[in-house]
Amino acid sequence: MARFAVFLLWLLHFLPFRWLVALGEGLGALLYRVGGERRRVALTNLRLCFPQRTEAEREMLAKRNFQMFARSFLERSLLWWSKPARINRLIRVEGLEHFDTAVKNGPVIMLAPHFVALDVAGAWIAQHYNCSSMYSEQKNPVFNALLLRGRLRFGDQKLFSRHDGLRPLVRVIRDGYPFYYLPDQDLGTKDGIFVPFFGVQAATLTTVARLAKVTGAKLVPCIARMLPDAQGYEVRFYPPWDNYPCDDIETDTRRVNAFIEERVLEIPEQYFWLHKRFKTRPEGEKGFYE
Repeated sequence: MARFAVFLLWLLHFLPFRWLVALGEGLGALLYRVGGERRRVALTNLRLCFPQRTEAEREMLAKRNFQMFARSFLERSLLWWSKPARINRLIRVEGLEHFDTAVKNGPVIMLAPHFVALDVAGAWIAQHYNCSSMYSEQKNPVFNALLLRGRLRFGDQKLFSRHDGLRPLVRVIRDGYPFYYLPDQDLGTKDGIFVPFFGVQAATLTTVARLAKVTGAKLVPCIARMLPDAQGYEVRFYPPWDNYPCDDIETDTRRVNAFIEERVLEIPEQYFWLHKRFKTRPEGEKGFYE
């Protein structure tokens, strides 16, 4: 069954981009109607982060989020099998000078939050730079192999499992491989602390600040977004952060969340609301998803 699903995904990359967009949005609307648990998670996240919006507004935003997520999944067929020229025609890059300048002057960590088009940025960057990143192993070996193949398709990329720890990352970052890092999922408090995200205490990884400190890397945020009307994508690099990391890990970690909040407010429908971002709670506090 998994191999047949991969075959269907491969077939999709032959479609015109507008058809793929329409198919993804249609699939997302259907998934929202039968979404069950994931729809409940998205609506809970939106209620916590946007209490000022009406229930109807949050439901509309959740439905749109499902559509964007479904699009991102189907459009991975382009990133994994289309020719580089076709991929690059769909991507508009802004602020590349910030990244280029930082790379020329030492190690770099790219801050890449969980927006649905994050693999678009990864695919474009991999065609032009040898980088490093981290991935979560998939339960299904067929999908795990597909993920690795897709992300290692271009150039000399260094990809590490989260189970590998930080030691190999420190080495490759120091060796000049910019690190593309997704910092904003709830993985507990073993490597994180509680800081606010849209005013709600959220278990947040401190890895960004710790890696920047030990490697001397500059932090360059990178956000990929889907453009309206099937116009393709935008990959935007932001200026390197000054005074980061500072001497306070909580301040550094909160700064990451504050930056993500600003970007979410620009394209709220494209953030990964289907993840249980607030699953880990401070001791004695009741869970939101129960």
